[in-house]
Amino acid sequence: PGSCTKFPDSMLFVAAAFLAFAGLSGLVQWTRIGQAPADHVVKLEIALKQSQFDQLEGHLYEVSDPDHHRYGEHLGFDEVNDLIKPGDDSVNLVHEWLRDHGIGKDRLSYSPAKDWVKVSLPVAHVERLLNTKYAVYRHVDGTHLVRAPTWSLPTHLHRHIDTIQPTNSFLRAAPKKSNVMPVADDEQDMSDLSAVQRIKATSPSPDLTVAQACNVSAVTPLCLRTLYGTINYDPKVPGKNKIGFTNYLGETANRSDVFLFLNQFRPDAAQAAFDMAQFRIEIIANGDNQQTPNNATQLAAGKDLEGNLDAETILGISYPTPLIAYNTGGSPPFKPDDNTPTNTNEPYLVWLQYVLAQRDLPQVISTSYGDDEQTVPQAYARRVCNQFAQLGARGVSLLFASGDDGVGPDGSCFTNDGKNTSAFLPSFPAGCPYVTTVGATKNFNPEVAAFDPRNGFVSGGGFSNYFQRPSYQDTAVTPYVTSLGDQFKGLYNKRGRGYPDIAAQGQLFQTVWNGTIRRLDGTSASTPAAAAILSLVNDSLLAAGKRPLGFLNLWLYKRGYKAFTDVLSGAATGCGTSGFPAVKGWDAVTGFGTPYFPRVRAAALNSS
Repeated sequence: PGSCTKFPDSMLFVAAAFLAFAGLSGLVQWTRIGQAPADHVVKLEIALKQSQFDQLEGHLYEVSDPDHHRYGEHLGFDEVNDLIKPGDDSVNLVHEWLRDHGIGKDRLSYSPAKDWVKVSLPVAHVERLLNTKYAVYRHVDGTHLVRAPTWSLPTHLHRHIDTIQPTNSFLRAAPKKSNVMPVADDEQDMSDLSAVQRIKATSPSPDLTVAQACNVSAVTPLCLRTLYGTINYDPKVPGKNKIGFTNYLGETANRSDVFLFLNQFRPDAAQAAFDMAQFRIEIIANGDNQQTPNNATQLAAGKDLEGNLDAETILGISYPTPLIAYNTGGSPPFKPDDNTPTNTNEPYLVWLQYVLAQRDLPQVISTSYGDDEQTVPQAYARRVCNQFAQLGARGVSLLFASGDDGVGPDGSCFTNDGKNTSAFLPSFPAGCPYVTTVGATKNFNPEVAAFDPRNGFVSGGGFSNYFQRPSYQDTAVTPYVTSLGDQFKGLYNKRGRGYPDIAAQGQLFQTVWNGTIRRLDGTSASTPAAAAILSLVNDSLLAAGKRPLGFLNLWLYKRGYKAFTDVLSGAATGCGTSGFPAVKGWDAVTGFGTPYFPRVRAAALNSS
């Protein structure tokens, strides 16, 4: 019923809730390779307008503001769902629309708040529903997606539906990590560890110095615990306090590798590798949990490098705090003659809907995945970002990696709106104002912004084009932007949400993979490291009868920043430029700097 509005390839269409995605003509990294098979099944996700999100955001800011009397009074599962459930008219109109296309209520499933309606349909049926055509697109890295860059919706539904996916979102949950280019000792057999015996954490001395614990060519848990001041802290309430991390793209954490790592670098934690209560893996939507050795193809692809890095880093710092790995189903290996992948889901939606349906959640969740912001339709990005706000309102601290390409990889810094304008490339979800974004550092005295010329790794930073700078950033970020003057004029959004917020070590992490020690760079390393440290802060808060940190940023920008070690050197280079520099105070490469646990703990206890 009603007239339809077409969402065109090359224009930004604003009508009620929508800001449509720019067309494929500008997506230089994607190539259309053919029409999608009519019988290919699409798991369609329809986002209904959340009736009271503004109120939810208000609650989020109040319970996260250390100066507000409600600080720490996080909302419960039901309270959040009551605020974001759609209005009855929205639900009824969408049901009518689907019924008119032969889709009854018995085929639908819903999120707990009914703000997402889900249905699995063959491509042919979705094409009729959305007046569109789906095709298979191949990325330059060989991965594939089934997408429809243009689609239509009846005009009367515009103010009731935020977005429908998968349609025009080309977001891929790419891990923000880089394996170090081969160097002399870059791969070591576990039976010959002479090169790392000097930094083995058998029985660390309480007065160990950073110089004694750390080696610039091999970062270990002993180094991180010493550098960031957690070495003498024993968790008080493990179990009451928990931490989690996410796996996508067929990743898991191999328990045998995790055991070898902990046995070498955190021996007292080694048993956690096989303890299902201490280290739990939750499988979502057929996520991978292969615990047998990788085959040749998987080894060549570096399968589980990311999952191992996250698990080993977190357990190496925060043990015995229970760890939960969320393994969400990703795209399986693609067979070219199929002309279609077997999974077309959006990477974050499946995980978000799973965790938002849980009543008991870890207080900190680390995510080392992201992609260029411009690959995501703005309406969809905002909706995903809003769902992160729901978790924040419930007291969950969400940490995301800032990216590994500085302001953007050289040679790829162009807009995808068909104009190919030179521009820095901000990352998503790093630019969402409801998450805490983590950059990377290297060296120890002092720390500097991370970069590694061997593999091109540069800690990411920048300013969102989708999300305006939140008010909590004004005092810190505005002077930084002003100090840049006309440098990089036209390449970034001066009024955008700036990131990262904080940083941590992120270069040359010792990681056991396939029974050998590898060294990894990336904000994939710094993010779980920061998450583990903040989880110990929560442990101290909970042990003192206080609430966990929850959404960090209001506390961080008002008070917490004083407990972080400022990083004054380095830059988020890229796009053929010198990039955003590290300076005194907040900057767009290391944020407020790195956490020193004794100071952060004291600041958090004094704020509660």
